[in-house]
Amino acid sequence: MDTAPSSEPIRFDTKIAVLLRADLEPWQRLNVTSFLVSGLGTQLPEVIGEPYEDADGVPYLPMFRQPVMVFEATKETLTTAHARTLSRALPRAVFTSDLFATGNDRDNRAAVRAVPTADLDLVGLAVYGPRNAVDKVVKGARMHP
Repeated sequence: MDTAPSSEPIRFDTKIAVLLRADLEPWQRLNVTSFLVSGLGTQLPEVIGEPYEDADGVPYLPMFRQPVMVFEATKETLTTAHARTLSRALPRAVFTSDLFATGNDRDNRAAVRAVPTADLDLVGLAVYGPRNAVDKVVKGARMHP
């Protein structure tokens, strides 16, 4: 039986997208992205692939089974994308500007809980779902440079 990887490209019918506010500092972009995708991986086991192993048999943790597309947008586009995500009931994670001032998960959750949905000062959004639905959510954003 041939176990060599196929040269055919893999097309996924789902998409993982992270949308970042364009005015974030580089360190903030990295921090927000890492927090957002951690939310998807913990709640959606289907997005996680198999564990890795190197040629010496050293094991490594599994990662997403598909690419994560990272976009940037204005604050207004991010707010619109959030509304689209909610209207489509897609799995999502949010990061608000208030979270830059907290230092732990408990305080992060309290900061989000304290603000009504329409008033969230979003700096990042992660979304997962059917490719076409996610494309509609991030419409108006551009790929992160």
